[in-house]
Amino acid sequence: MEQRFLHLTVLSCTFLSILFQSTPTSPIRLKTSQPKDNGLRVNGGGSFKVALFADLHFGEDAWTDWGPQQDVNSIKVMSTVLDHETPDFVIYLGDVITANNMPIENATLYWDQAISPTEARGIPWASVFGNHDDALFEWPMEWFSAPGIPPRHCPATNSSYSAEEYCSFRGTQRIELMKNEIEHDSLSFSKNGPKNLWPSVSNYVLQVASSSDPESTILIMYFLDSGGGSYPEVISSAQAEWFQHKYQEINPDSSVPEIIFWHIPSTAYKKVAPWFAIHKPCVGSINKEKVAAQEAEFGIMHILVKRPSVKAIFVGHNHGLDWCCPYEKLWLCFARHTGYGGYGNWPRGARILEITEQPFSIKSWIRMEDGGKHSEVLLSS
Repeated sequence: MEQRFLHLTVLSCTFLSILFQSTPTSPIRLKTSQPKDNGLRVNGGGSFKVALFADLHFGEDAWTDWGPQQDVNSIKVMSTVLDHETPDFVIYLGDVITANNMPIENATLYWDQAISPTEARGIPWASVFGNHDDALFEWPMEWFSAPGIPPRHCPATNSSYSAEEYCSFRGTQRIELMKNEIEHDSLSFSKNGPKNLWPSVSNYVLQVASSSDPESTILIMYFLDSGGGSYPEVISSAQAEWFQHKYQEINPDSSVPEIIFWHIPSTAYKKVAPWFAIHKPCVGSINKEKVAAQEAEFGIMHILVKRPSVKAIFVGHNHGLDWCCPYEKLWLCFARHTGYGGYGNWPRGARILEITEQPFSIKSWIRMEDGGKHSEVLLSS
């Protein structure tokens, strides 16, 4: 652990100081975690609840007083949601960090801080990448005026990089972020996807078992990397083909319900987007911007709409949208902007999913940073 903290910049130390000063003194209510070896299971009450944390944008403007305080505020939002909902699982739905604001290879520090409220409560989680998670560093124009570039701390390192290379603004790539999470976070269910899908990384499947029979799957969750940052914002034809192979392997007869998670909405979201106010059959509370969709469509939506077992797709990316709208025979849903990093001043919150085993259903709602709850919708029954 000490070796990991050698990677702190001077700016990161400022963030940690603010964070620890703001940590509540009341004890955290630990949840009984689900060991990886046993997989994910419906809880004793017959349901499986998931919290979606989208667009946290940790590490943004870290050289200012504003940036670190936003990360502290984001931790408070997540803590409120977790304490109100006590979910069985958390999904980090992309843009966990703002890598284009990170001057040296310290992204794993901010990633660790973003998952800290979930980890501290003993709740397992998984993550997918967004367009900011491994974006190239962008030089702030103000650094070229007085007082200049903030000081960087370049410690000796036991890694394969020299100290000079370590401070060379090389950034932290998707594969490194995922490797760090998998190796150091025992509650993480995230996985590296097949190497032949590179440069996309976060492509994998998780199955949720029955509360009474660990061999009986009641829900399948697919995670796909929608690109952005270091490569185009797209789900490739290779990823679509991988999805087909996976469902043919584990759910060939479509008997088990499936839900899908990625970060950047597909072009199909544009087709169902409300014009102004949100009216039925759509359900939500904010519709403040146009859908910022992927750059191209290479077949994934064509496959999904033809599968009767696919019930809903969940994305982030657009901070000013939180609606769910029906499309063909499934639902297209946005999460809710959770982090104080990123654009927009709309109140923060998180989308919650509740899967009930008997009779099977998927419900969803938004839990807000003030504890309020709204926009409940039945996505499958």
